[in-house]
Amino acid sequence: MPDPSAAGAIRNPELLAIYCNDHLAAATGGIELVTRMLGRYRGTPYEGPMESLLDELREERTALRTTMESLGFPVQQYKLIASWVGEKLSRGKLNGRLLSRSPSSDLVEFEFIATAVLAKRAGFETLRALGEVDPRIDAGLFERLIDQADDQHTWLAEARREVAARVFGGKSEAASDAADT
Repeated sequence: MPDPSAAGAIRNPELLAIYCNDHLAAATGGIELVTRMLGRYRGTPYEGPMESLLDELREERTALRTTMESLGFPVQQYKLIASWVGEKLSRGKLNGRLLSRSPSSDLVEFEFIATAVLAKRAGFETLRALGEVDPRIDAGLFERLIDQADDQHTWLAEARREVAARVFGGKSEAASDAADT
């Protein structure tokens, strides 16, 4: 076990517990959103990749829970419930339509989940770095999850551009390499 006072060792474990719980809550909200999106895209070319994304999100949530358990961090259930409720409330957003779904909702959902993937990737980087100094954290697992998040974001960025072109017109190709991020 590394010396907690050693340079690079985990500092502020109480803050790390909050950080991990925040990422766990976000994972819960992401699973809810992708589950709903999957229902919308059944029978389309997005169905297969979205099912894979959902499976991967569930795996990532399990990895976070396992890591938290290894570190002795309790799961803050109220954050998970708040995330779940928040996703449900977000369905009532004002989108210019009173009784039907706006096509722009599709685009907003793809934009949101693509951005969320980048945020969780950053969290995985943090945990991977901590895994290099604390054997309770599987650095190799988080390295694999970073690569997985990169693949998810590549697909989501492409899908988002296709949806934007369908909703607003224009070309669905990336305008530059920067458009993929």
